[in-house]
Amino acid sequence: MSDWKRICTLGDVPVLGARVVDSEAHGRIAVFRSSTDEVFAVRDKCPHKAGPLSQGIVHGDTVTCPLHSWKIQLRDGQVVPPDVGCVKHFATRVDQGEVFIAL
Repeated sequence: MSDWKRICTLGDVPVLGARVVDSEAHGRIAVFRSSTDEVFAVRDKCPHKAGPLSQGIVHGDTVTCPLHSWKIQLRDGQVVPPDVGCVKHFATRVDQGEVFIAL
């Protein structure tokens, strides 16, 4: 069973951008917001060379790592082929303008 933790308000996450939160158990987590106000959360570390995904370019429900342009699907943390790998994904929810992640 997961514990939902309030992270911030939806307005605190820039559209097509990210906000980073620190978790004692999981390290840095990048919380992303799409152009349609969907919110996603993944570990802030590309599986290729550990690039900071929070500094990547968000397009749709994908982020492109700023180091080597690997694309990560934000819905499940899977790397877009032809590259392979994954990053830890966290469930998110928005309730009355407040962003929560499951830890």
